[in-house]
Amino acid sequence: MAGESEAARHPYAPTDLELPGYVPISLPLTTILGVYVLSSLFITLLLWTLSGRLPKKTKIERLLMCWWIFTGLTHIVLEGYFVFSPEFYKDSSYLAEVWKEYSKGDSRYATRDSAIVSLEGLTAVLEGPACILAVYAIATDKSYSYVLQFAISLGQLYGTFMYYITALLDGDNFSSSPIYYYLYYVLLNSFWILIPSLIAIRCWKKICIAMSSESHKKTKVP
Repeated sequence: MAGESEAARHPYAPTDLELPGYVPISLPLTTILGVYVLSSLFITLLLWTLSGRLPKKTKIERLLMCWWIFTGLTHIVLEGYFVFSPEFYKDSSYLAEVWKEYSKGDSRYATRDSAIVSLEGLTAVLEGPACILAVYAIATDKSYSYVLQFAISLGQLYGTFMYYITALLDGDNFSSSPIYYYLYYVLLNSFWILIPSLIAIRCWKKICIAMSSESHKKTKVP
């Protein structure tokens, strides 16, 4: 009975989830979102400013650098914390508060669903550092820049689609209300479909142009 009454205190769906030791969210939503948004803006604006000092960088390249630093740090810091903090719902740190709030849109995070932990683990450990490498590759005009960006974008698309597909297969009943469902689960994750898709298309075109040019050069060689 004690376990049932304790579990009933959490705000997640379904209501019979057992989270022994759950510590309620203490920070207001404005603080949770505000810190994340402001810190993200600071990092991206700083990189935008610094990238302006690089020679011959187009606005698109600078925007891509801002995207990669933003998503890379999100993968490493935010998602990395989730992966290596199995009992974050008992904690009161800022990062724990972020995930306790997000779990209102998808309680699989609070319950440590194996599919979610696996996806987030690969994202934090592999894609996060790769995103930071993409910033460096664009800044220094590395030959592997487009291939790297294309690969990361495909990885992000795969991870996001798997995130949605596994939820659908398991009943898609992990959100505590329609507001959290559409705001957290649908809207926030949709950016990791739209932006990687656009980047993948751009990189595909760039790679095809480069390969076509190389092919023409070979045919001209006597």
